[in-house]
Amino acid sequence: MPKRKLFCEINPFFYRLSVIKQKSKRFFKDLFSRERIAKHHSCTLLPNTVKRHSSVLVRRLHNVDLSLQENKVTNILLAAERINGIVIRPGETFSFWKTVGKTTAKKGYKEGLVINRGKVSSGVGGGLCQMANMIHWLVLNSPLTVTELHHHSDALFPDERRRVPFGTGTSVHYNYVDYRFKNNTDQPVQILVHCENGELIGELKSEAPFPYYYELTEEDHHFKREGDSFYRNSKVWRTSFDAKNGTPVKKELILTNHSLVMYDHSLIPKEQIRE
Repeated sequence: MPKRKLFCEINPFFYRLSVIKQKSKRFFKDLFSRERIAKHHSCTLLPNTVKRHSSVLVRRLHNVDLSLQENKVTNILLAAERINGIVIRPGETFSFWKTVGKTTAKKGYKEGLVINRGKVSSGVGGGLCQMANMIHWLVLNSPLTVTELHHHSDALFPDERRRVPFGTGTSVHYNYVDYRFKNNTDQPVQILVHCENGELIGELKSEAPFPYYYELTEEDHHFKREGDSFYRNSKVWRTSFDAKNGTPVKKELILTNHSLVMYDHSLIPKEQIRE
Protein backbone atom coordinates (compact mmCIF):
# COMPACT_ATOMS: atom_id res chain seq x y z
CA MET A 1 0.00 0.00 0.00
CA PRO A 2 1.45 3.43 -0.96
CA LYS A 3 2.38 5.71 1.90
CA ARG A 4 -0.37 8.18 2.73
CA LYS A 5 0.71 11.78 2.11
CA LEU A 6 0.44 14.48 4.74
CA PHE A 7 -1.49 17.71 4.01
CA CYS A 8 1.81 19.63 3.94
CA GLU A 9 3.04 17.31 1.13
CA ILE A 10 -0.05 17.87 -1.01
CA ASN A 11 -0.59 21.62 -0.93
CA PRO A 12 2.08 24.39 -0.73
CA PHE A 13 -0.20 26.42 1.56
CA PHE A 14 -0.29 23.63 4.13
CA TYR A 15 3.48 23.24 3.81
CA ARG A 16 4.01 26.94 4.62
CA LEU A 17 1.56 26.62 7.49
CA SER A 18 3.52 23.63 8.79
CA VAL A 19 6.78 25.63 8.62
CA ILE A 20 5.24 28.51 10.59
CA LYS A 21 4.04 26.02 13.19
CA GLN A 22 7.50 24.44 13.52
CA LYS A 23 9.22 27.83 13.81
CA SER A 24 6.78 28.89 16.52
CA LYS A 25 7.36 25.65 18.43
CA ARG A 26 11.12 26.23 18.31
CA PHE A 27 10.75 29.83 19.48
CA PHE A 28 8.72 28.91 22.55
CA LYS A 29 10.87 25.86 23.28
CA ASP A 30 13.98 28.05 23.35
CA LEU A 31 12.19 30.76 25.30
CA PHE A 32 11.53 28.44 28.24
CA SER A 33 14.68 26.34 27.91
CA ARG A 34 17.38 26.33 30.56
CA GLU A 35 19.98 25.54 27.92
CA ARG A 36 22.92 27.95 28.04
CA ILE A 37 23.62 29.01 24.45
CA ALA A 38 27.17 30.10 23.61
CA LYS A 39 27.35 33.79 22.66
CA HIS A 40 30.88 34.94 23.52
CA HIS A 41 33.35 35.63 20.70
CA SER A 42 37.05 36.21 21.21
CA CYS A 43 39.80 37.48 18.93
CA THR A 44 42.29 35.68 21.18
CA LEU A 45 42.78 32.19 19.82
CA LEU A 46 42.89 29.20 22.13
CA PRO A 47 46.34 27.59 21.80
CA ASN A 48 45.61 23.93 20.99
CA THR A 49 44.27 22.69 17.63
CA VAL A 50 41.88 19.77 18.09
CA LYS A 51 40.97 19.38 14.40
CA ARG A 52 41.42 21.34 11.17
CA HIS A 53 39.56 20.64 7.94
CA SER A 54 38.86 22.21 4.55
CA SER A 55 36.16 21.69 1.90
CA VAL A 56 35.80 22.93 -1.67
CA LEU A 57 33.34 25.81 -1.94
CA VAL A 58 32.22 25.58 -5.58
CA ARG A 59 31.51 22.11 -6.95
CA ARG A 60 29.99 21.38 -10.35
CA LEU A 61 26.91 19.45 -9.27
CA HIS A 62 24.86 17.52 -11.81
CA ASN A 63 21.86 19.54 -13.11
CA VAL A 64 22.47 22.42 -10.67
CA ASP A 65 22.83 26.04 -11.81
CA LEU A 66 26.43 27.05 -11.12
CA SER A 67 25.31 30.53 -10.04
CA LEU A 68 23.65 28.96 -6.97
CA GLN A 69 27.04 27.55 -6.00
CA GLU A 70 28.70 30.93 -6.52
CA ASN A 71 26.01 32.68 -4.46
CA LYS A 72 26.61 30.10 -1.74
CA VAL A 73 30.12 31.49 -1.30
CA THR A 74 28.64 34.90 -0.42
CA ASN A 75 26.26 33.27 2.05
CA ILE A 76 29.03 31.28 3.70
CA LEU A 77 31.23 34.36 4.03
CA LEU A 78 28.41 36.20 5.81
CA ALA A 79 27.75 33.26 8.14
CA ALA A 80 31.47 32.91 8.85
CA GLU A 81 31.53 36.47 10.19
CA ARG A 82 28.95 35.44 12.81
CA ILE A 83 30.61 32.14 13.73
CA ASN A 84 34.34 32.81 13.60
CA GLY A 85 35.92 33.05 17.03
CA ILE A 86 32.92 31.85 19.04
CA VAL A 87 33.88 30.28 22.36
CA ILE A 88 31.80 27.46 23.84
CA ARG A 89 32.48 27.29 27.57
CA PRO A 90 31.97 24.12 29.68
CA GLY A 91 28.24 23.45 30.02
CA GLU A 92 27.31 25.71 27.09
CA THR A 93 25.59 24.67 23.87
CA PHE A 94 26.44 25.89 20.38
CA SER A 95 23.38 26.57 18.20
CA PHE A 96 23.92 27.15 14.49
CA TRP A 97 20.88 29.39 14.07
CA LYS A 98 21.28 31.24 17.37
CA THR A 99 24.78 32.14 16.16
CA VAL A 100 24.11 32.88 12.48
CA GLY A 101 20.65 34.43 12.82
CA LYS A 102 17.98 34.64 10.14
CA THR A 103 19.37 34.80 6.61
CA THR A 104 17.67 37.60 4.66
CA ALA A 105 18.34 39.53 1.46
CA LYS A 106 18.53 42.71 3.57
CA LYS A 107 21.60 41.27 5.30
CA GLY A 108 23.22 40.51 1.92
CA TYR A 109 22.32 36.85 1.58
CA LYS A 110 21.68 35.57 -1.95
CA GLU A 111 19.70 32.79 -3.62
CA GLY A 112 21.56 29.55 -3.04
CA LEU A 113 20.97 25.82 -3.22
CA VAL A 114 18.43 24.42 -0.73
CA ILE A 115 16.74 21.06 -0.29
CA ASN A 116 12.99 21.50 -0.03
CA ARG A 117 10.86 18.43 0.74
CA GLY A 118 13.52 16.11 -0.68
CA LYS A 119 14.01 18.12 -3.88
CA VAL A 120 16.70 20.56 -5.00
CA SER A 121 15.55 24.17 -5.23
CA SER A 122 16.81 27.66 -4.37
CA GLY A 123 16.26 30.06 -1.51
CA VAL A 124 17.79 33.13 0.12
CA GLY A 125 20.70 32.01 2.29
CA GLY A 126 20.93 28.63 0.58
CA GLY A 127 24.12 26.59 0.81
CA LEU A 128 24.75 26.99 4.54
CA CYS A 129 24.53 23.23 5.02
CA GLN A 130 28.19 23.21 4.01
CA MET A 131 29.04 25.41 6.98
CA ALA A 132 27.00 23.19 9.33
CA ASN A 133 28.69 20.12 7.81
CA MET A 134 32.10 21.64 8.51
CA ILE A 135 31.28 22.30 12.16
CA HIS A 136 29.77 18.84 12.58
CA TRP A 137 32.92 17.22 11.15
CA LEU A 138 35.09 19.13 13.63
CA VAL A 139 32.80 18.05 16.47
CA LEU A 140 32.88 14.40 15.36
CA ASN A 141 36.64 14.57 15.76
CA SER A 142 36.36 15.74 19.37
CA PRO A 143 34.78 14.67 22.69
CA LEU A 144 32.02 17.28 22.31
CA THR A 145 28.42 15.99 22.46
CA VAL A 146 26.04 16.45 19.52
CA THR A 147 22.57 17.30 20.88
CA GLU A 148 20.68 18.08 17.66
CA LEU A 149 21.38 16.66 14.22
CA HIS A 150 19.23 16.20 11.11
CA HIS A 151 20.75 13.79 8.62
CA HIS A 152 20.30 14.22 4.87
CA SER A 153 18.11 11.20 4.11
CA ASP A 154 18.79 10.96 0.37
CA ALA A 155 21.82 10.78 -1.92
CA LEU A 156 21.14 13.92 -3.95
CA PHE A 157 24.36 14.20 -5.97
CA PRO A 158 27.22 11.99 -7.12
CA ASP A 159 30.52 12.46 -5.31
CA GLU A 160 32.53 15.50 -6.38
CA ARG A 161 35.87 15.75 -4.56
CA ARG A 162 34.37 14.35 -1.35
CA ARG A 163 36.83 14.37 1.55
CA VAL A 164 34.74 12.85 4.34
CA PRO A 165 32.63 9.69 4.66
CA PHE A 166 29.23 9.89 2.99
CA GLY A 167 26.36 10.79 5.32
CA THR A 168 28.37 12.70 7.91
CA GLY A 169 26.66 15.99 7.11
CA THR A 170 23.61 17.68 8.58
CA SER A 171 20.62 19.64 7.33
CA VAL A 172 19.81 23.12 8.64
CA HIS A 173 16.74 25.25 7.99
CA TYR A 174 15.96 28.42 9.94
CA ASN A 175 15.10 28.07 12.75
CA TYR A 176 13.57 24.74 13.61
CA VAL A 177 16.06 22.46 11.82
CA ASP A 178 19.10 23.39 13.87
CA TYR A 179 22.53 21.91 14.51
CA ARG A 180 23.62 21.93 18.16
CA PHE A 181 26.35 20.47 20.30
CA LYS A 182 27.15 20.78 24.00
CA ASN A 183 30.54 21.23 25.62
CA ASN A 184 30.53 18.61 28.36
CA THR A 185 34.31 18.81 28.81
CA ASP A 186 36.18 20.70 31.52
CA GLN A 187 37.64 23.36 29.22
CA PRO A 188 36.40 25.93 26.67
CA VAL A 189 36.60 25.28 22.93
CA GLN A 190 36.60 27.73 20.05
CA ILE A 191 35.47 27.52 16.42
CA LEU A 192 37.36 29.31 13.66
CA VAL A 193 36.03 29.47 10.09
CA HIS A 194 37.16 31.41 7.05
CA CYS A 195 37.37 31.12 3.25
CA GLU A 196 40.66 30.99 1.39
CA ASN A 197 41.71 29.93 -2.15
CA GLY A 198 38.29 28.56 -3.02
CA GLU A 199 37.92 26.52 0.15
CA LEU A 200 36.04 26.76 3.43
CA ILE A 201 38.51 26.18 6.26
CA GLY A 202 37.43 25.26 9.75
CA GLU A 203 39.34 24.72 12.96
CA LEU A 204 38.38 23.58 16.44
CA LYS A 205 40.62 24.94 19.20
CA SER A 206 40.93 24.19 22.91
CA GLU A 207 43.04 25.35 25.85
CA ALA A 208 44.85 22.02 26.17
CA PRO A 209 44.97 18.71 24.29
CA PHE A 210 42.22 16.21 24.99
CA PRO A 211 43.20 12.68 26.12
CA TYR A 212 41.92 11.10 22.89
CA TYR A 213 41.94 11.79 19.18
CA TYR A 214 39.53 10.29 16.66
CA GLU A 215 39.41 8.73 13.21
CA LEU A 216 36.27 8.24 11.12
CA THR A 217 36.11 5.53 8.46
CA GLU A 218 33.45 4.40 6.01
CA GLU A 219 33.09 0.66 5.49
CA ASP A 220 31.09 -1.64 3.21
CA HIS A 221 30.26 1.16 0.81
CA HIS A 222 28.13 0.07 -2.17
CA PHE A 223 25.02 0.79 -4.23
CA LYS A 224 22.17 -1.70 -4.48
CA ARG A 225 19.02 -1.82 -6.59
CA GLU A 226 15.71 -2.14 -4.75
CA GLY A 227 12.84 -2.34 -7.22
CA ASP A 228 13.24 0.55 -9.66
CA SER A 229 15.46 2.53 -7.28
CA PHE A 230 19.07 2.46 -6.15
CA TYR A 231 20.22 2.97 -2.58
CA ARG A 232 23.64 4.03 -1.33
CA ASN A 233 24.74 1.93 1.62
CA SER A 234 27.64 2.06 4.05
CA LYS A 235 28.57 2.14 7.71
CA VAL A 236 30.56 4.93 9.35
CA TRP A 237 32.71 4.05 12.36
CA ARG A 238 34.55 6.29 14.82
CA THR A 239 37.69 5.00 16.51
CA SER A 240 39.12 6.69 19.61
CA PHE A 241 42.90 6.63 20.10
CA ASP A 242 44.95 7.35 23.19
CA ALA A 243 46.64 10.68 22.46
CA LYS A 244 49.78 9.70 24.37
CA ASN A 245 50.67 6.46 22.59
CA GLY A 246 48.27 6.19 19.63
CA THR A 247 46.67 2.99 20.92
CA PRO A 248 43.08 2.39 19.72
CA VAL A 249 40.74 2.50 22.70
CA LYS A 250 37.21 2.23 21.29
CA LYS A 251 35.49 1.69 17.94
CA GLU A 252 31.82 2.64 17.65
CA LEU A 253 29.27 2.59 14.84
CA ILE A 254 27.90 6.13 14.50
CA LEU A 255 25.94 5.93 11.26
CA THR A 256 24.32 3.38 8.94
CA ASN A 257 23.61 4.82 5.49
CA HIS A 258 20.69 3.58 3.40
CA SER A 259 20.01 6.55 1.16
CA LEU A 260 17.80 6.75 -1.91
CA VAL A 261 19.82 7.83 -4.97
CA MET A 262 18.01 10.87 -6.37
CA TYR A 263 20.34 11.57 -9.31
CA ASP A 264 20.71 9.89 -12.73
CA HIS A 265 21.47 6.20 -12.11
CA SER A 266 23.88 6.17 -15.07
CA LEU A 267 26.26 8.28 -12.95
CA ILE A 268 26.64 5.49 -10.36
CA PRO A 269 30.08 3.85 -10.76
CA LYS A 270 29.36 0.35 -12.08
CA GLU A 271 32.11 -1.19 -9.96
CA GLN A 272 30.31 0.05 -6.82
CA ILE A 273 26.99 -1.65 -7.63
CA ARG A 274 26.32 -4.81 -5.66
CA GLU A 275 23.81 -7.26 -7.11
